[in-house]
Amino acid sequence: MTGLEIGLISVGAIVLLIYSGMHVGIALSLVSFLSVALQKDSLTLAMKLLTLAAADGIADQTFAVIPLFVLMGLIMSASDVGRDAYDVGDYFLRRVRGGLGIATVGSNAVFAAVTGVSIASAAVFTRVAVPEMLRLGYSPRFAVGTVAGSSVLGMLIPPSILLIIYAILTEQSIGMMFFAGIGPGILLSTVYCIGIIGMAYFMPWFVYDQTGRFSDQAAIAESDPRDRHSLFEILLKFLPLMGLVFIVLGGIYGGIFTPTEAGAVGAICALVLAVARKKMSLKAFWKVLLETGHITASICFLIIAATMYSRSLALAGVPTEIGGLVQTATDQFLLVVLIYVLVVLILGTIIDSVSIILIMVPLFLPVMQGFEADPIWFGILTVIAVEVGLLTPPLGIACFVIKGCIEDPRITLGDVFMGAVPFALMMIFVLGLITAWPHLVYINQWI
Repeated sequence: MTGLEIGLISVGAIVLLIYSGMHVGIALSLVSFLSVALQKDSLTLAMKLLTLAAADGIADQTFAVIPLFVLMGLIMSASDVGRDAYDVGDYFLRRVRGGLGIATVGSNAVFAAVTGVSIASAAVFTRVAVPEMLRLGYSPRFAVGTVAGSSVLGMLIPPSILLIIYAILTEQSIGMMFFAGIGPGILLSTVYCIGIIGMAYFMPWFVYDQTGRFSDQAAIAESDPRDRHSLFEILLKFLPLMGLVFIVLGGIYGGIFTPTEAGAVGAICALVLAVARKKMSLKAFWKVLLETGHITASICFLIIAATMYSRSLALAGVPTEIGGLVQTATDQFLLVVLIYVLVVLILGTIIDSVSIILIMVPLFLPVMQGFEADPIWFGILTVIAVEVGLLTPPLGIACFVIKGCIEDPRITLGDVFMGAVPFALMMIFVLGLITAWPHLVYINQWI
């Protein structure tokens, strides 16, 4: 049996195991080990190779940002800062259908400019946004879908880890990649907001809970926080969050500290705020630390398993074969772009984002350069296409992270994936816009 045959069989096996109910991390690790062992006919070599993959998967200091921002988000949630923020959002957006969904997108866009990691955004906003949206009458499926969809902004709006990796891999300017990511990030956020408003008007059964509490404007007014708070009180609620955002963002863009250091500073500031508001006892803080550890361990295990599987596929030659077939199939630029996007979307369902870029970009970049395509544009196109994979089964890692952070038994993994579908479709729509009009990548030059 050739390596390619083993690789293709492993793709089918992993999909079957995940859909049969096996934990995605265990399924990926098991299939990866068996695939490498069959390819090299050596259990020892398979063990060593996958051990290295496990170490390399989370050895980069970039991943330290995840537990720090998860800790910050949990402390914010425990101190009711998240509830206050969404009270403010509901106050100012109460007359806009899907207002808290729009607030979630905007908040995630700001958070993306701090972390550059989609997984961190998904973990934090699951704890902060979802409970508030459920409390204010939004459906569970829409609430988790909005968090999942908007969390991908973390890999597009700078400072983005994927943009840095792409720039290094293709020898492009990191600054130019950051600059190019601003416009598409704003474009995708805008499309999300328009889509949320459209769903609220034309698909209210999807956006609001089954009681129909928010089915009309009169009902929306019933939840108006203005009945309970003055404008001054609402603004006062918003000050702590704005102060925290200013410290973290200002510190990063002012060159005072890195995003990882910003996570630590943000966690300390959130803790000080919680203590000042008398919302954090020693027992509660210990619980937050344990929860942070559990969430971080779960996320890191998924990353390790995804790294193992991507390496086993690369060893089998599956991505290389796919790239070779595409390169020899056609000389039509748009068709090549379409094939590339489709391949990335498919791989995104089973492989992590970083691995897709490391495997596919070296194969297709020379082809794109042969058509005189802008490598900066190609990078933005790649990142958006790769990020769709965070929302699609079976390895929609953002959806698994969200499910892992939710304790509500009403919300299943299927609900998370179904809620993310509209946002994945909106991302594909933006992909189409950027493909048809490449200059949209530099839309920030027009603003």
